[in-house]
Amino acid sequence: MKSLILLATLCVLPVVGHAAEPAEKARDFVTQTVMPWATDPVLIDAILAQNAKNAGLTKDQIDQLDLQWRAETSNADSALITGVLTNAASAFLDTQIMRANGAITEVFVMDNHGLNVAASDVTSDYWQGDEEKFTETFPKGAGAMHIGEVEYDESTMVYQVQISISMVNPADGAVIGAMTVAIDAAAM
Repeated sequence: MKSLILLATLCVLPVVGHAAEPAEKARDFVTQTVMPWATDPVLIDAILAQNAKNAGLTKDQIDQLDLQWRAETSNADSALITGVLTNAASAFLDTQIMRANGAITEVFVMDNHGLNVAASDVTSDYWQGDEEKFTETFPKGAGAMHIGEVEYDESTMVYQVQISISMVNPADGAVIGAMTVAIDAAAM
């Protein structure tokens, strides 16, 4: 019996070691590649502007905006989506994706409600506030990072991992939003 337990333990150990490796690689990628541009004024200013604009939003209004976004994903009349995808912060994100040479598959930035501020691609919903990419970063404070599981993404058609971080205003250290960066798992 002891030899079976030892054998089972030895068989599991390499798997456990490899399971931590993608998370470590993802964390290193974000630290080395994403963090240098995560505090760029174009992103910070866009988040601050949307936080000010949406300061008085109620949960019902957030839900209505989310429904509008979802309807626009299959509709040519997409004012809300177009406003997010065509702003200066989104153009900045597109540039960062190009500089990453295929390692980054998508990026989106959220305000203090979890609403999209900027995005490289259309997300399935506008409000991320109920998802771990927001709940495990924004309320956790500066330096918070959430690393999701490696999953197949149908929109990008690659296996990717989403890493989310809290977004901090360098001027005062306040957490003002969050950002999610999806990394091609093969690039790690």
